[in-house]
Amino acid sequence: MEAATVASPCKRSLSRKPSSSSSFRLRCPSLNSLRLRRVFDIFDKNHDGIITVQEIHQALTRLGLETDFCDLESTIKSFINPGDMGLTYHGFVSLHQSLDQTFFGLDMEEEEEEEEDESDLTEAFKVFDEDGDGFISAQELQAVLGKLGLPEGKEIGRVEQMICSVDQNHDGRVDFLEFKHMMQSVVVRSS
Repeated sequence: MEAATVASPCKRSLSRKPSSSSSFRLRCPSLNSLRLRRVFDIFDKNHDGIITVQEIHQALTRLGLETDFCDLESTIKSFINPGDMGLTYHGFVSLHQSLDQTFFGLDMEEEEEEEEDESDLTEAFKVFDEDGDGFISAQELQAVLGKLGLPEGKEIGRVEQMICSVDQNHDGRVDFLEFKHMMQSVVVRSS
């Protein structure tokens, strides 16, 4: 595989020091498992049950997380079973657990967890609020879904229905409080 590196002064890297932010760490095991499977399936573009380093690199790039291919490969290769061309789902889970422990540690106090939950929601909201105006429009949601390669992103009608199902004040957009309420109801229903 050929490594394409992009020189950028603002390049984000997977090899960073532990952080208090836990964007991809979830505290509900069943919800975590479902979300990890969904992420695995999104990364597995050809649906062969294996995620190659190239597929992960492409997905991270589409999400604006430019990574050095060689660094990514060296981080991931110890989780790839001998003879496999990439990560199986179980290898992906092991990688996630290892990154979770490396970046965020294991034990946290409940108050810190609540603050981090709010911070996580804010970070997630910002991913969808591409223009930074404090609202998620149907066009912004469609753009993010498209970047992730999800079929919902191809039909604006479906995206508008998604917005309407969360839009409590009927202004055609999702503000942070509506987003937060939607995310909390997903966690409660799944618990």
